[in-house]
Amino acid sequence: MGAVGEVALVPAPAAAVWNWRDYVTLTKPRIMSLLVLTAACSMIAAAGGDPSLVRLLTVVVGGGLACGSASALNHVLDRDIDRVMGERTASRPVAAGRVTPRSAVVFSAVLALASFLIMSTLANLLAALLAMAGGTFYVVLYTLFLKRRTPENIVIGGTAGCFPVISGWAAAGGHLALGAWYLFAIVLVWTPPHFWSLAVLLEDHYRAANVPMLPVVKGRATTARRVLLYTLLTVAVTLLPGLTGTFGAVYVGSAAVLGGIFTALAWRLWRNPTRERAAVAFHFSLLYLALLFVAVAVAAAI
Repeated sequence: MGAVGEVALVPAPAAAVWNWRDYVTLTKPRIMSLLVLTAACSMIAAAGGDPSLVRLLTVVVGGGLACGSASALNHVLDRDIDRVMGERTASRPVAAGRVTPRSAVVFSAVLALASFLIMSTLANLLAALLAMAGGTFYVVLYTLFLKRRTPENIVIGGTAGCFPVISGWAAAGGHLALGAWYLFAIVLVWTPPHFWSLAVLLEDHYRAANVPMLPVVKGRATTARRVLLYTLLTVAVTLLPGLTGTFGAVYVGSAAVLGGIFTALAWRLWRNPTRERAAVAFHFSLLYLALLFVAVAVAAAI
């Protein structure tokens, strides 16, 4: 593999043309939806299952804007490698030249300002600052510093995805409690097996862009083993709240069942690290986190 960060030279994209759909794409709606869900469920748990509707909507809207702002900057910073990582990324708005880097940066700034104003006004300053911190970690720590330098990028950089849950928790009452840190830890240890399963699917794409993702540097077998180990760690962390009675029996039961399925899929991938098995593990990991956080909210409500 060549020097980290080297990419093939490509012709300059065509001139940008306005299309509102491109600006929606800049926010990475699929990623945003999961982050907003975890934040909203965290807020419901912090409110004891009976949240203020205004503050819940604030978390959804303000948190979504913060996530979208960071994603737009990611499009700008990764436009060079997006152009050589296959049709999926090459067609992204900035990489394809339909949105200029300057326009994307301005769009990101507007979203960030709107998020901060909404969350600080309708929730509280702590929730607003934590939402901004998540975006900063994603852009600076992960995208700029870690992604192109180390195969451990997502282990550390995945911290960015943990901030929505503590921002959502803070929105309920302006402070953080033990439950918030449990949820932070869950997202932190869940991120590597989730992302490494995806990296197996995109191994050739990352190799083409000289991005040192784990399957490119260490191979599929090592990646699959790390997926299994981190999945086991994830399941263990999700069960910790049961020892302190933080989220209740409904949550613990849900965590046990979901964790059993997640572990089985990780085990299958370790036994035979094919892309097909990686795809199943990746897609279930999304459902796993969503259902786990829904269980947190439901347990609080009942």
